[in-house]
Amino acid sequence: MSLLLALLAVAPAPVPPAAARLHERILTLDTHLDTPVNLGRTGWTMAERHRFADTITQVDLPRMAEGGLDGGFFVIYTPQGELTPAGYAEAKAHAWSRAAWIRAMVRESRDRMELAFTAADVRRIAKVGKRVVLQSIENSYPLGPTVATLRDFHETGVRMAGPVHNGDNQFADAASRSKRTWGGLSPLGRDWVREANRLGIVIDLSHASDDSFDQVLALSVAPIVLSHSGPRALFDHSRNLDDARLKALAAKGGVVFVNSVFLGPRDSRPERDAVGAELIEHASPREAREMGHEHARLEASGPGNPVAFDRYMQSVFYLLKLLGPDHVGIGMDWDGGGGLLDMPDVSGLPRITAALKAAGWSDADVEKIWSGNLLRVMEAVEKAAAPQR
Repeated sequence: MSLLLALLAVAPAPVPPAAARLHERILTLDTHLDTPVNLGRTGWTMAERHRFADTITQVDLPRMAEGGLDGGFFVIYTPQGELTPAGYAEAKAHAWSRAAWIRAMVRESRDRMELAFTAADVRRIAKVGKRVVLQSIENSYPLGPTVATLRDFHETGVRMAGPVHNGDNQFADAASRSKRTWGGLSPLGRDWVREANRLGIVIDLSHASDDSFDQVLALSVAPIVLSHSGPRALFDHSRNLDDARLKALAAKGGVVFVNSVFLGPRDSRPERDAVGAELIEHASPREAREMGHEHARLEASGPGNPVAFDRYMQSVFYLLKLLGPDHVGIGMDWDGGGGLLDMPDVSGLPRITAALKAAGWSDADVEKIWSGNLLRVMEAVEKAAAPQR
């Protein structure tokens, strides 16, 4: 029996009532929701409940309600391309279309979702029972050879941005597949940091190289975050951070939001990746179910991310011990490669709260981990930006 089938054969323990009540009461946010990748799919809507096995999707409004997820940062992701005028133009169009999808999603469910622009907005929207939609940029490549466009994205509501993704670009070196073009930040990348600080955009370094991380941390006048990263001490991967850098992040008020990826070796099979890509780009609802089932078959024979819930919580607990509860949060990379063998979508999130309580963390600490630390950073970034405008 495969590891996946063995785990699925054992139902997770029920969440204790006290932990379930706490989870429902507190504000819960995830800092990296790649769900906008699904918004252009034929027949797929955020308002309907979908099954992971049918659609390979992990977040929608019904499952957010089931998992008590109040919202988070919805990602404007752009893959890295050539640093040419044509490449920049294509990337810019891609990013703006993704941003438009996010706004359309909110309009179509305006009774249940609302865009947030500040930490105060987040609290207000959650208080009236709506899901909070914050916007982030994953890869600033679409800005082109300037930082001026960052202001345009800020005006549409972007409040978090990462300079780079997989591959060096005009701003910085990347953690993955990097050629170390700049030895960290480029001169334009330094301007990017200053502009993000001036505008009040939280800087996210989850995909940055170690040198880029060091230089941004030294340059930024506001705390920075890792929106979906983990500890290199548990799994030696370039997308994770070593203890010294994690401590430096915390010392300047930053937060690491714990990823569910890069906690063990990944199984990258081209046929599985091809099924997922075709499903997102081309599939009708009927074809999507067929492809989803094929993806499930391939997963059962060898999971792409063979990480279970206990391993994820090991990462969370390691970081809590290293940094304390003021510098750890949740950013699982849903719909972007994240999820766990025995928790494939956001409907299972109360299990995290239950595990934190079982480990002895206070209600106040649990709320910090789920939202308080993020809101504190957002407020610090807002405050640092005010005198610069």
